[in-house]
Amino acid sequence: MTKHYMDRYLSNQAFYKIQSQSMIDNPDQRIVDDLNSFTGTALSFTVTIFDAVIDLISFSNILFSIYPPLFAVLFVYSIGGTVISIYLGKNLVSLNFMQEKKEADFRYGLVRVRENAESIAFYSGEANEMQLLLQRFTSAFKNMSKLLICSRNVDFFTSWYIYLVQILPAAVVAPMYFSGKIGFGVINQSTSAFNHILDDFSLIVYEIQAISAFAAVINRLGEFDDLLDRSKSECHSDPSEGISLIYSNVKSLPEPESNGSIPIQKQQKLVDIEHLTVETPSGTALVRNLSLVINKNEHLLVTGPSGSGKTSLLRAMCGLWSTGKGKIIFYVKDGEDNQPSISSGAVVLEVDTGSDKCGELGRPSNRNYEGIFFLPQKPYMVLGTLRQQLLYPTWAEDAISTADGTKPTGSLPFLKQAPKSEHTSEKPSKPTTEDLIQVLEDVRLGNLLSRFSSLDTSNDWSSVLSLGEQQRLAFARLLLSKPKLVLLDESTSALDEANEAHLYQQVEKAGITYISVGHRRTLYDFHKKNLLISTVDPSSAEHNWSIESIDREASCNL
Repeated sequence: MTKHYMDRYLSNQAFYKIQSQSMIDNPDQRIVDDLNSFTGTALSFTVTIFDAVIDLISFSNILFSIYPPLFAVLFVYSIGGTVISIYLGKNLVSLNFMQEKKEADFRYGLVRVRENAESIAFYSGEANEMQLLLQRFTSAFKNMSKLLICSRNVDFFTSWYIYLVQILPAAVVAPMYFSGKIGFGVINQSTSAFNHILDDFSLIVYEIQAISAFAAVINRLGEFDDLLDRSKSECHSDPSEGISLIYSNVKSLPEPESNGSIPIQKQQKLVDIEHLTVETPSGTALVRNLSLVINKNEHLLVTGPSGSGKTSLLRAMCGLWSTGKGKIIFYVKDGEDNQPSISSGAVVLEVDTGSDKCGELGRPSNRNYEGIFFLPQKPYMVLGTLRQQLLYPTWAEDAISTADGTKPTGSLPFLKQAPKSEHTSEKPSKPTTEDLIQVLEDVRLGNLLSRFSSLDTSNDWSSVLSLGEQQRLAFARLLLSKPKLVLLDESTSALDEANEAHLYQQVEKAGITYISVGHRRTLYDFHKKNLLISTVDPSSAEHNWSIESIDREASCNL
C-alpha cells in the first residue's frame, strides 16, 4: 500500500498541486502513520471477527440446549448495548480525525523550526516560534480533552455493560433451578456460554473506540485517495482546456527549399509560444496573449516588476502551471529515441505533453530526458552524498543506495521500481568520477573535495553549503546533463557578478540555450533578447509584454 500511494503521490505532479494549493493537510502522515494504522487495525479486526464466528458456532448449541429463551434475552441485551454505545461514541470519529490532524500540524511546526533554524536564529524569532508552536499544541490538547471525555463516557457504559452480564443469565435460569428442573452446575454452564456468545455479539460495544479511530483513519486515507484520483483525472481531461505543452521530435532534417538550402529558422527553432495567456487559479491574467519564437543560442532575458508573472511563465513552460490557454511547443527532443516513427515522408512528430504532466502510474516522465532543464532560485539538495547531488535528477536512480551499499528496493517485487515507459527518451550516458571532479572545477567548487574528503561523503547539504554554493552546484548539474534548453529562475541571485559571468560563459560554451528570469542589469550582457512583462491593466484588452533586442554596448554603459 505504501508503494501504491507513493506511486500516485509522485505521479501527475500530484505532490506539487497538493502543496501549492493546500488541498489537504499532512500527506506525509497519511502515507506513514495512517497506512500503518489501517493495515494493523484491519488485520486485528479480521482475526477478532474470525475468532468471534468460531466462538459463536461453538457455544450456540450449548446455550440453546439449556434454555432457548435465554437466546432472546441475549439478543435484546446486545442490541440495546450496541445502540447506546454508538450514541455515546458518535463524536469519537470526528474527534479522532481532528486529533490526527492537529498532532501532525504540531509535528510539522517542529520540522519547520529545524529546516529554518538559521533564519529563525538571525531574526531572533525564538519567542515567536514558541508562541506559534504552543498555539498548535494547545489546539491538539483541547481536542484531546474532548476526546478523553467522550472516551470516559463510553468506558463507563462498557464497564456497566460487562458487570451486569455476570448476573443476567443466572437471574433468567434461577426459576428453573429452584423448581428442580436443572442442577446448579447448569447455571454455571449457561453463564459461561452466555458470556461467550454475548462477547461475540458485542464486538461494537467492546471495540467502539478502536472502531472510531479506525474510521477516522479510513476517512483520512479516503480523502487522500479521492484527491489523487482527481489529480489523475484532471491530467486526462480535455487537452484543449488550459495551457497545452507539445514536444516536437525532429526525425530528420527539414526538406530543402527549391534552391537546395535548408531553412535556417526551422533548423534552429527551439521554442514556439503561440497565443499564451497565463492566469492565476482565480482567473486573473498575468501574461496575456504572448506569442514568441526562441531559436538556438538566442538567449532570452525575462524582466518586469515583481508579481507580473515572470516565474509563472516559467512554471507554465515546465508544465507546473496549466491555468490559462495557448500552446507552448518545444523542438528539443533528440532524433534518436524510442518513440514510434510515422510515415517516411514526415519531418516532425508532435506529441502532446500529457505524457510530461500525466505520465502513467509508476512511470513518471522526466523533463530532463526531453532536453529541457530547470534551475530554481533555491536549488533542491537531496539527502545523500555529494555524488548524488551532482547526478540529481538525471541519474538519481543510478546513485541511490542505502548506507550498507545495497539497493533500497531489495528482493521484494512490489518494492521494485516500475520499468520506464517505452515513450520516454533515453537519458545521456552517466558521467564518470573524473567528469564530476572536472565539473566542480568548472563551477569553482573544487574546494568541496578537500572540505568533505570525497564525492561519497554524506551531509545535510542545504545546511553546510551557502546559498551561493548551492546555486553553483545546481549549475554543475546543468553542465553534466547537457540539455538543449535551460530555464533559469533568478538562479544566480546569491552569486557575485564575477561568478555569475563565469557560470553564464560555461553554459554558453556548452552550447546550451537559456531563458533567464532576473532583475540585475549585469544579466543583459549574457542575453540577446529581452521579454519585458508589465502588470496587467484590467481595463485594457491589450497584451502586457514587449520584446526588444539587447544592445550589449548600451547595457555595458548602463
